[in-house]
Amino acid sequence: MLQLSEQTPQNIGSLAAYPFSPYVSDGLGRRSAIFFGAVVMIGATVLQTASQSVGMFIGARFMIGFGLTFAAAAAPLLVTEVAYPTQRAQATSMYNTLWYLGSIIAAWTTFGTFHLPSSWSWRIPSALQGLPSVIQVGLIWFVPESPRWLVSKGREEQALKTLAYYHANGNTQDPLVEFEFEEIKAAISFDREVASNVGWLSLIKNRGNRKRMRIIIALAFFSQWSGNGLISYYLNKVFDAIGITDPTTQLLINGILNIFNFFVAIIAGLLCDRVGRRKLFLISTVGMVVFWTLQTICFALNSEHGNQKAAHAFIAFIFLYYGFYDVCSFAHMIISTGLPSLLLMYTVEILPYALRAKGFTLFNFAISLSLIFNQYVNPIALKKLGWKYYLVYVFWLCFETVFCYLFIIETKNRSLEETAALFDGDETVAQIQGRAAAQAGVIDKVEDVEKSGEEIRTEHMG
Repeated sequence: MLQLSEQTPQNIGSLAAYPFSPYVSDGLGRRSAIFFGAVVMIGATVLQTASQSVGMFIGARFMIGFGLTFAAAAAPLLVTEVAYPTQRAQATSMYNTLWYLGSIIAAWTTFGTFHLPSSWSWRIPSALQGLPSVIQVGLIWFVPESPRWLVSKGREEQALKTLAYYHANGNTQDPLVEFEFEEIKAAISFDREVASNVGWLSLIKNRGNRKRMRIIIALAFFSQWSGNGLISYYLNKVFDAIGITDPTTQLLINGILNIFNFFVAIIAGLLCDRVGRRKLFLISTVGMVVFWTLQTICFALNSEHGNQKAAHAFIAFIFLYYGFYDVCSFAHMIISTGLPSLLLMYTVEILPYALRAKGFTLFNFAISLSLIFNQYVNPIALKKLGWKYYLVYVFWLCFETVFCYLFIIETKNRSLEETAALFDGDETVAQIQGRAAAQAGVIDKVEDVEKSGEEIRTEHMG
């Protein structure tokens, strides 16, 4: 019940913030949204650490969810929009993968404080969760604002200087920087021509946007309904069901699992551009189907026949399942744990600038709904059905695999503007590229820019 009371108000707080977060991110800037969210979370952390009643604790969790939505919705947009073109996939993936670093700290902190004979056994972990927000408040103004946001606000000179500083050592006449700058301007101008008033209905107004929303909403639910909801939030109940009842052993396995996840996710994040998004999605989903099925078999053998070897194999298959889960990092969502590397990166990539904040907010909202299902349905179903409930996720993971095969489009080696335009047809891509190339005066170098900014830079410096 404590676990339920801890997560539910945080999700409600996140839901309460969703209507406002995209307007703060688009109106005041990515950095301002992160700063505001971090300040709210610092206050919430102080309140939770000092809680003297369940009411104070629940109120603090609500505030954490509220602030987290602003910071976590804006941060990946900022990373994606500032990153060097050929390093964007790795930068975005590493941003998300580092969630596991926080998870490792949290897991081993709770392991260390578990046996403290006072309320500090939970107050210390509560206080520690505010550390990242303190760092954000202190350092966020040393981070550049998104050049795409700057262009959208008419601050083009500042946007050009930002691109030049981070992509060309300050050279505003670098061909890559010129092309990027003009491409951003062309894409934002095109978005404004298509929809001068970009509201929530714009997300489903045309065929391209409906294709985006179908993928984004599906991936949002996949992020929590891939079986990870059982392992992440109710791992102790699963361990109890297979006979591993010692709390210290359960915490130890959880700590080791997070370290394992961290290293696998880093490797997978570095493969995004080399292997491609679509292949990683398919590798991940197929692998999850295989090892979730094997988990189910072991769970059944232990439950029906008391087979302890099956229980030990079950633990091994948890690690192997998570290995493939981390490949696409369908990892946990910002509401309560972390955020998928490939899944988040893909979601941000396929949205045009004008819809990026709102589309990403809808993505987060869909995950909140899936989490509510997990929190209220999973523990009851697991208790009533036992290992048979695992069969539901076997079939669901098969559906995920088919969906990814049919609908995921490859986006590697493309700029944000080109990737977003893929869903609107080849003519849109060509139109944006043509405008940018014409304005930048680098028409003959467009192909080089698409493939690798390094080729243009080498030519320019020579």
